[in-house]
Amino acid sequence: MREPRGAFDFIVVGAGPAGCATATRLATLKPDASVLLVETGPAKSGMRSDVPLGIATLVPFRNARNYSYRTVPQAGLGGRRGVQPRGRGLGGSSLINAMIYIRGQPEDYDDWARLGATGWAWRDVFPYFLRSEHNTRGADAWHATGGPLTVSDLASPSDCTRAFIEAAAQCGHSFNPDFNGASQEGVGAYQVFQQHGRRWNAARAYLTALAPKNLTVLAETPVARVAIEDGRATGIACANGGSYAARAEVVLAAGAFGTPQLLMLSGIGPAAHLRDLGIAVHRDARDVGANLQDHVDFVISRKVDDRGLFGTVPGILPQVLRAIGPFRRGTGLLTSNVAEAGGFLRTRAELARPDIQLHLCIGIVDEHSRRLHAARGLSLHTCVLRPHSHGSVRLASANVRAAPLIDPAFLSDPRDMETLLAGVGLARRILAAPAFARYAGPALYDAETDDEVRLREIIRRHADTIYHPVGTCRMGSDANAVVDPELRVRGVAGLRVADASIMPTLISGNTQAACAMIGERAAEFLAGG
Repeated sequence: MREPRGAFDFIVVGAGPAGCATATRLATLKPDASVLLVETGPAKSGMRSDVPLGIATLVPFRNARNYSYRTVPQAGLGGRRGVQPRGRGLGGSSLINAMIYIRGQPEDYDDWARLGATGWAWRDVFPYFLRSEHNTRGADAWHATGGPLTVSDLASPSDCTRAFIEAAAQCGHSFNPDFNGASQEGVGAYQVFQQHGRRWNAARAYLTALAPKNLTVLAETPVARVAIEDGRATGIACANGGSYAARAEVVLAAGAFGTPQLLMLSGIGPAAHLRDLGIAVHRDARDVGANLQDHVDFVISRKVDDRGLFGTVPGILPQVLRAIGPFRRGTGLLTSNVAEAGGFLRTRAELARPDIQLHLCIGIVDEHSRRLHAARGLSLHTCVLRPHSHGSVRLASANVRAAPLIDPAFLSDPRDMETLLAGVGLARRILAAPAFARYAGPALYDAETDDEVRLREIIRRHADTIYHPVGTCRMGSDANAVVDPELRVRGVAGLRVADASIMPTLISGNTQAACAMIGERAAEFLAGG
């Protein structure tokens, strides 16, 4: 890749799944154009990221590849400040996530179109999911091969995963071998973004594997603001004092927190808020940073003395060391994404589609694994797929190095608590099924209590995100939408957004695949085709 120079045709800010897809595909579609991709974090993924089980050490705390933001105090969570892990470096959150491949439900995208995101219905986006995918199961009506994102079955699923699927069947839930097939509903093992048992992050998929010669990648370079002259984006100013000009367009792909932060630092956002911080207003855009949506999640964790489960116990280090050999061959414990299985269920029979998602983890996940227990165990997550609670992102200061003020407003709408409570009931029934008897054990915080009043309080004390923030630069056709259906920022020429922040509503599931799809589409819009 070339050394950066002062001016490029296109500049993409943020190298997460959407940014990697946007920059690489744009450079491929326009081979005569120069494209610069700028990322705050490091260029290399690191061993802990490459080894799938390393997620257990990457998510809990701030590190070189995790911003580990905190929310403002959440009234719906008893005044607690939640944790918001976000990836940092080439690959973005695909460096630290659970690698789960989920597209969401077709109705999610049809809802986008109905809400004014013209051209984003399921029939419109489905071809771009296929374009990005290389599924090791092979191509069929629902899947493709040849794309940059390798999608695989887990190399060595645990016995606990198999027991969970059998227990769900005993509770009347159908086995679903493919959550991205004809129907999402049911229980099964997740497919993952892995190649030969190793994490296949978005940077490796797009930047390394495709590597167009007209793409320049600049890591460890925080962007402070977008330069705007006479109502047009003309380039970027970096926090280290450097700057780069864009002859054609600037694209923000810094995620649901970073992109609204950059827009506001650039003078695009709620005018009163910007003036309070001494930021000159280029455009009063009230919805920048609004409409934050995230999957609120509650975890039932059990202590279970089973060698197939993970935990901070004396025997775990020898077990991990013995797993290095199999890992080199693409199998074994180290290939686990921890959240190996799950399901999509309806909390009420009259619902047309699933409204909760389960993630079964082969270890204790207490407070995002920030709180450790000297025991092996398991965890079963339950999250609300389409929350009614919406929050916001605002600036804490005019300094880009200051974390933004993140307010998901979890459980502020009482409907989310009712859905979560019903979903936890379904999860508990699976845990109590005969096929799962081997994995019986004490639940942390009395999370399997039969006292509903107490369970509500336990949920408020321990629920939090499952890491899918979206919506803060909403796409639509109305005057208040931050971007139009071709991802152009309203009121500023030469500026687009391409990441999870443009989602009008949260999709039903994990968001990495949808972010790559957005990047694939953005590249076509930018290329003019």
